[in-house]
Amino acid sequence: MKKENDPGILQAAMLGYQQQLDEINAKIADLRRRLGSRGTTPAAGSAPRAQQKKHRISPEGRARIAAAQRRRWAAAKKQSS
Repeated sequence: MKKENDPGILQAAMLGYQQQLDEINAKIADLRRRLGSRGTTPAAGSAPRAQQKKHRISPEGRARIAAAQRRRWAAAKKQSS
């Protein structure tokens, strides 16, 4: 039997990797705790975060954007003609 297929070695490797994974997860949990809810994504199985409030554009801002777009289209149409 090859050394890399030995069940005892594979079991020991799995336990070692599991321990490393547990340590990494503990460090990640500590960082998330220290950061609070800023910039973290919810972990699988956890409660979903509250939806963020949508940014609303004022009617004046929307009118300015529309006017600027009309100017851009007019300039593009003038160049192509």
